[in-house]
Amino acid sequence: MFNGNVLVATDGSPISERAVETAAQLAARVGASLTVVTVEAPYPYSAVGESSAIAGADYQAKVGAAASARLARAKEIAAAAGVDCRTSLQEASDVYRGVIAAAEQTGAGLLVVASHGRRGLSALMLGSETQKLLAHTTVPVLVVR
Repeated sequence: MFNGNVLVATDGSPISERAVETAAQLAARVGASLTVVTVEAPYPYSAVGESSAIAGADYQAKVGAAASARLARAKEIAAAAGVDCRTSLQEASDVYRGVIAAAEQTGAGLLVVASHGRRGLSALMLGSETQKLLAHTTVPVLVVR
């Protein structure tokens, strides 16, 4: 089936929490390890100067706090399922690239991700990180809706 290492991505949304629950339950049933990853965009401005350094530090503090809260919530979900889990915070401009990087770092044998299920023009306009992940990874993916 897979190598026993499940990686699940979360953005803190209700659907991604459902993906974490699914991954934790699966890991518990098959005795797999679990890693939860969240991906944050790097600071978007590259201007040089003291004010940009302060703004960048503020951005990183806020992003870091939000990411820590998401990962803490995921650990609670995993603990409720009886599974210990590791966490990973990735910095990447594209979420799917961050998830793939975490999968490579952890040797994941299965990725679990959420999909909002957008179709038609909204899917085309918004893009789908899940679709990009499916197109660029060689690791099996379980999509939770």
